[in-house]
Amino acid sequence: MLDTLIPVANSLQSSVNDDIAYTEALDRVKTAAITGMESTKDMLATKGRASFLGERAIGHIDAGARTSQLMVCAIADYLLINN
Repeated sequence: MLDTLIPVANSLQSSVNDDIAYTEALDRVKTAAITGMESTKDMLATKGRASFLGERAIGHIDAGARTSQLMVCAIADYLLINN
């Protein structure tokens, strides 16, 4: 989950610091969430339920990272539509 949420938080902070427009900031948040989630694909799980899979988990996206990405992107899409 943190592999998704930390890049999202960094993206938000960067957008605030750089005075980025609202819609652009939300697009950047979505990109950060997707990139962070995809970064888990080649990781060896050492924590959580996936740790029981060992090396078999390599090549699969972490479920918590995917769930976090879906939630962040859904919230960003909602905010973009209702702005």
